[in-house]
Amino acid sequence: MTAPASLDAVRDYWNRRPCNVRHGTAPMGTREYFDQVEARKYMVEPHIPGFSEFEKWKGRKVLEIGCGLGTAAVSFARAGADYTAVELSDESLKLAKQRFEVYGLKGRFFSGNAEELSNVVPVETYDLVYSFGVIHHAPHPEKIVAEVRKFMGPRSEFRLMLYAKNSWKNILIEAGFDQPEAQSGCPIAFTYTHDEVRTLMQGYDVTEIRQEHIFPYVIEKYVKYEYELQPWFKAMPPEMFRSLERALGWHTLITAKLKR
Repeated sequence: MTAPASLDAVRDYWNRRPCNVRHGTAPMGTREYFDQVEARKYMVEPHIPGFSEFEKWKGRKVLEIGCGLGTAAVSFARAGADYTAVELSDESLKLAKQRFEVYGLKGRFFSGNAEELSNVVPVETYDLVYSFGVIHHAPHPEKIVAEVRKFMGPRSEFRLMLYAKNSWKNILIEAGFDQPEAQSGCPIAFTYTHDEVRTLMQGYDVTEIRQEHIFPYVIEKYVKYEYELQPWFKAMPPEMFRSLERALGWHTLITAKLKR
């Protein structure tokens, strides 16, 4: 994208339809609904638990930038993390808070713009700063990345997912066959090469960077909660598909620490 949209446009977009809000068919806000959202999220994106390592953060402080409906939030808190979140979308934040109430979990939630993180969340050191699929939707991702440094110490980790420029999905988007999000009209969805990630992460030591995730299902059936593989993926041996995901996955998974 050449000119970023306004923050208000981004907020309004995610308020109209919070990410993954249609992952459940039960009445919204019920335990059954939230269980369905979690099950579908990790079924479609099975790499998330391994990347996040929820259990690793038991008894440790976690700050999530962009909690959305709170799927990862619940996973961190359930595993025993001391959990804090900041979220731009009021509608998403409302559901995340409700989700914690439903499950009897504790967490701190802040509403605001992560580009001004230190003005929204009290500055303190966290063991993990986590952001999955969020920062690339901001008008100025570099501001968020710079702000995160204020919340990290020498042993802290920053784990984030950014959309990959060199990916199967982006090839389809540029050819006019796909769009970044399930709903159309996403105001901002930046993509990054590995070199561009490293440029964005100035001031950090990037300890891991890899790609994962190609969405393999027939969209028309997926929206009806039917999981039929696209014919070209159905014909592909699983090990070949996994190789394709590692080479051309839509999700760039990044782990970083502060430079010493």
